[in-house]
Amino acid sequence: MTQLPDARADRPITVLICALGGEGGAVLSQWLFETALHCGHSAQSTSIPGVAQRTGATTYYLEIHPRPDAELGGRQPVFSLNPVPGALDLLVSSELLETVRQIGLGMVSPDRTMVISSSSRTLTVAEKMPLGDGRVKAAQLLAMVQRYSREARVFDMAALAEQCGTVISAVLLGAVAASGLLPFARDAYEAVIRASGKGVEASLRGFAQAYDRVATERAQQAALLQAAEAGVRSAAPAVLPAALAQRFPAATHEMVGAGHARMLEYQDAAYAALYVERLDRVLQAERSVDPEGTHGWSITRETARYLALWMAFDDIVRVADLKSRASRLQRVRREVKAAEDELVYVYDHFKPGVNELAALLPQGLADRLLRWEQRRLEAGKEPLALPLKVGAHTLSGMLALRVLASLKRLRRWGSRYRQEQLLIERWLDSVERGTRASWALGHEIAQCGRLIKGYGATNERGKHNLRHVLDHLVASFDRPEPCVEAIRAAREAALRDESGKDLDQALVRHGAPPRPAQAQPIRWYKRRPVS
Repeated sequence: MTQLPDARADRPITVLICALGGEGGAVLSQWLFETALHCGHSAQSTSIPGVAQRTGATTYYLEIHPRPDAELGGRQPVFSLNPVPGALDLLVSSELLETVRQIGLGMVSPDRTMVISSSSRTLTVAEKMPLGDGRVKAAQLLAMVQRYSREARVFDMAALAEQCGTVISAVLLGAVAASGLLPFARDAYEAVIRASGKGVEASLRGFAQAYDRVATERAQQAALLQAAEAGVRSAAPAVLPAALAQRFPAATHEMVGAGHARMLEYQDAAYAALYVERLDRVLQAERSVDPEGTHGWSITRETARYLALWMAFDDIVRVADLKSRASRLQRVRREVKAAEDELVYVYDHFKPGVNELAALLPQGLADRLLRWEQRRLEAGKEPLALPLKVGAHTLSGMLALRVLASLKRLRRWGSRYRQEQLLIERWLDSVERGTRASWALGHEIAQCGRLIKGYGATNERGKHNLRHVLDHLVASFDRPEPCVEAIRAAREAALRDESGKDLDQALVRHGAPPRPAQAQPIRWYKRRPVS
């Protein structure tokens, strides 16, 4: 147990607990408060309520006297109601970005404050909005925690809580108990958990796992970052078949294996073979300019990544397949923490329109249907759509989803499939030709596959942007050098700004025309009579 310096012998231990909505911050605060009283120490707990999730945070502040009341000779400590910036002994947080937010508010002192935080993330709205990867880098957040704390214990406590079938507050309590900052024995914390009477066994499992982990890692402060990363769950990499492993360099095996497995799961073996054939073309082009693979076969790896995502495009067949899988229903039960004998009702809301229906039809029929819809829109009518509410927990709902998912055998005959393959081939041809002209040019064009993401309007906008880049910035392979920076600037602008204004500015700056304005129908509404 950490011994308190003499100057702090009579100074309350200050603790700030930060949690998002529904994570049990109040429970953790109450457990710590009751543990102090159980051990004969004076303590005070206050809460600072806020809005749940990312529009605010709920924090709980505790002050605990380090010496038991029996040693105070009848004196009573005086506690503060609010935390003072820079005067915290312990910051406990359930989410990494929330931890850094408190550091930004000045709550943490590098010569005083111990930080106990989960490395798990709940993405903010601002992180979700960009078309590209808008997430704050975990390494930067961890570096901030390390820099401004006296000592830090950071690992994925949310994953550990899920593994133990409990809530994160129990795991946080175990980490606090093992930190040695508070003068209480392990059995005192466990006694308070038992006294709560709710989810005791699961809470004790989570407490014990966190306690053992932190107790083991206390002497390994230098390995903090590695320990935090090890706590993040990740799927096992797909295994590349031996025959394919011989065709592709080792540096590409993980990405090619994942893509190949995705094609088998998405469609069939023939589709997976098409994926491999396309990648092989790009690999041969990269070998022609970089036979030794000095760049780590980066063009092939990036193409493997974005080609797999693009070829497995989302359509209503894919959505029905994903929503009707047993693994999805099991995940929902885990998320709502349903017991084995509890029923869970799962409703999925769909609103398929003419575009979704046309995507499954042959090109001729799809064109006729889309022209009919276009005439309706030009007449000022609302887009035709069919709102559906499907109960995935019911027999009829599950049968409807599975019947729709079985239509993947007809996907190849649909107009959407044909259109996607044509644009994919055009992009791959540009990657191949650009690579043979210049490795840097091929690499930039390969990364343009990142523009294709999402579904609906977002997906169409990404393809529209890609076509414009290929038309005007990759028009000639004779002079590749000027194209490299132009393509990079256009891609980054398109991912940065959903409205497309940054992209148009980047295009004009590099000598290309801005994207043409998209026609939008004007709808007229009758004025309602004034009553």
